[in-house]
Amino acid sequence: MSADLRERRLRGLRPMVGRTPLVSVRLRYRGREGRVHAKAEYLNLTGSIKDRMALHICQTAIEQGALGPDHTIVEATSGNTGIAFAALGAALGQPVVIFMPDWMSEERKAVIRSFGADIRLVSREAGGFLGSIANAETLGRELGRVFLPRQFDNQANIHAHATTTGPELVAQLARLGLTPGAFVAGVGTGGTVMGVAEAFSRLGIRAHVHPLEPAESPTLSTGHKVGRHRIQGVSDEFIPGILRLDSLAPVIQVNDGDAILMAQKLARELGLGVGISSGANLLGAIQVAERAEWRTPVATIFCDDNKKYLSTDLAKAEPVRSGFMSPDVELLDFETTPAAGESRV
Repeated sequence: MSADLRERRLRGLRPMVGRTPLVSVRLRYRGREGRVHAKAEYLNLTGSIKDRMALHICQTAIEQGALGPDHTIVEATSGNTGIAFAALGAALGQPVVIFMPDWMSEERKAVIRSFGADIRLVSREAGGFLGSIANAETLGRELGRVFLPRQFDNQANIHAHATTTGPELVAQLARLGLTPGAFVAGVGTGGTVMGVAEAFSRLGIRAHVHPLEPAESPTLSTGHKVGRHRIQGVSDEFIPGILRLDSLAPVIQVNDGDAILMAQKLARELGLGVGISSGANLLGAIQVAERAEWRTPVATIFCDDNKKYLSTDLAKAEPVRSGFMSPDVELLDFETTPAAGESRV
């Protein structure tokens, strides 16, 4: 593909990534009414927030000469990033090879294949997520003409959210007469929380940015992999290189079953078809808002949609367990605030 055609394709992709609406969910929790504000990231090109990072990384790599027209994109992912790179590779004429743990949802695998990418699954016995990263690095050395995004260590990941997600969120809240007091998001690569924290700092906003993890697998809290969980896309067996926990607010934990129930409730009661991590993010934001007695605006993200989880426990009856928050959450209403201007990815 010629350089001119790739640039035209990039120009065509930019308006389809970012500038997502802000969904302000009005709810009642344990007798207190309040709102949580969530960026509707499932409205991006391939249905997740990872489109922001993937497009920014590709664009930066092309500008720096690291992603040539004859390069193969090779990445390790738990799903959404692989989907994003598979779609971008198809649009830009780049072959894509994705390494992914084999226990991710069947929908994730099918969508990656639908874009023509080569998907290579890695079992727990073969190393799981860490094995996927090692295999991507090995293939990169073997093929030669390869671009490795290295999402867990790439500063462009942070920059994507520092220049788009964070400023969009601040501008949308400002239109509601609000300034963010806290932000909560599950950590996959750490790019979202680090980028939003950087955006807040640049804009002079003093807000607490909380990383979130599954209670069943507190990787961030312990520093190493502990247990298994069902919130795909977060807590991927290690602490990412770009994540700086010492610069963030305390880690928030949510049970995976509670997250499933919350995501189911959002779909059934408000028509917001979001994935399991979005349910977790809402519950984490409610925790933070409750601690602040609902006196400060708390924001989060709805990372992706529920269509990638219809073969998982999200589509099944989930038992309510002691200590779950979701049974006490009444979803009352929601309003949306569109983004203004053009994407800065």
